[in-house]
Amino acid sequence: MKKTTYFLLVIILVAQAGISLTQPVPVDAAEKPNIVLIMADDMGYEALSVNGSESCKSPNLDKLAAEGVRFTNCFSNPICTPSRAKIMTGQYNVRNYVRFGMLDRGQTTFAHQLKAAGYATCIAGKWQLGKQTDSPQHFGFEQSCLWQHTRSGRSKENGKTFDRRFVNPQLEFNGQERDYTGGEYGPQVCTDFICDFIDTNREKPFLVYYPMILTHCPFDPTPDSADWDPKRLGSTTYKGDRNDPQRHFRDMVAYADKAVGQIVAQLEKSGVRENTLLIFTGDNGTDKPIVTPWNGTKVAGGKGSMTDAGTRVPLIASWPAGIKQPGRVVDDLVEFCDMLPTLCEVSGADLPPNYPGDGCSIVPVLQDNASAREKKWIYIWYRGQVMVRDKKYSLLAKTDGDGATLTRYRGPYDGEKLDDAALSEPERAIKEQFEATLSRLAKTRLTGVNTTGRAQVEKSQKKGKE
Repeated sequence: MKKTTYFLLVIILVAQAGISLTQPVPVDAAEKPNIVLIMADDMGYEALSVNGSESCKSPNLDKLAAEGVRFTNCFSNPICTPSRAKIMTGQYNVRNYVRFGMLDRGQTTFAHQLKAAGYATCIAGKWQLGKQTDSPQHFGFEQSCLWQHTRSGRSKENGKTFDRRFVNPQLEFNGQERDYTGGEYGPQVCTDFICDFIDTNREKPFLVYYPMILTHCPFDPTPDSADWDPKRLGSTTYKGDRNDPQRHFRDMVAYADKAVGQIVAQLEKSGVRENTLLIFTGDNGTDKPIVTPWNGTKVAGGKGSMTDAGTRVPLIASWPAGIKQPGRVVDDLVEFCDMLPTLCEVSGADLPPNYPGDGCSIVPVLQDNASAREKKWIYIWYRGQVMVRDKKYSLLAKTDGDGATLTRYRGPYDGEKLDDAALSEPERAIKEQFEATLSRLAKTRLTGVNTTGRAQVEKSQKKGKE
């Protein structure tokens, strides 16, 4: 049967069955796209040359953007574990965030859903979501190569503590510890692991989730840096042992971009690039020591802050067989809980049972049909603060609603806090709408976790860690 006739028949049958055409139609296994989701660590929106960086160079990502869709309004949480929990479960942290360094084991992830839909699944990079040996597998990843999984990723030698994420790393493969001492580079080991997985599973649909180790501090040399030393065991300070963090950060961005290029090359070599959706983003804003020349100004890293510099992150989607009108730059609002419904729609996987609907798939944007997508605001819950924002305004308040302040944005990194007395009538209405959203979502605290999860939160609160 010709493909055109087949699709017409599907449309007729779907209509007769009363199924909405806005819902994903199950995809034949042979046509299911592969998915590669890459999330850089501590890389804000301003760090990519395609987004306006004047100091960092990212040619591979720039090329993906030119051939895909580049988003200018994607927002994460201000720091790593909350963003990791949010992107994997598709839920606002107010519902299911328990504590730093772990994911409640009762949560359902996009890996669970895609594995159930017939996908081979793997994860490589930084974990930080539970030290149990089976944590990655428990959350749906069949294969794993991780830093900071069963241990801290740091070692003590001669009275000094060394960070072992980069040079001569300490990693875990499917929970089994492996220490490197031959000049290996942690991000390269993870990238090679992913490329091997891609080639091994090229005959069936696969999901790769790559929460990168780069570009988190310590700001140290990469193998492409002039001062690379393969004999080092890592940094003895948190931010890095060298005196030029700006240069090392630029080198780290370049190496992260190089890793993306290697993965794209592997997809091509394995013959699966055409039908692979590759998404690249970052888990939060750039770290505070880094200052990036950007579009004629300078952007100071804002990691950990509920600001544009702490939450605005890059987002690029590339899918040769699935994106319509490639090369577009779009300002549609996107937040991390949108990733789970996106991956489920693309793969034909079901959404998790009782999914609260926090996320909104970006597939309509990829298909150049953004009007079919309803996303008017995004929401961030983090350490006693909450934020609601749209493209132009953000409202920041304490979790109980006190101290609510409206900020007006003229563009990225260009916000002005507004006094209540100076608000126009439309701005007063926006603030009231945002406050109502904050109040409504505040009532959902811990509704997404079980009794064990609630006990974990109570324990953290007693220690003053939430």
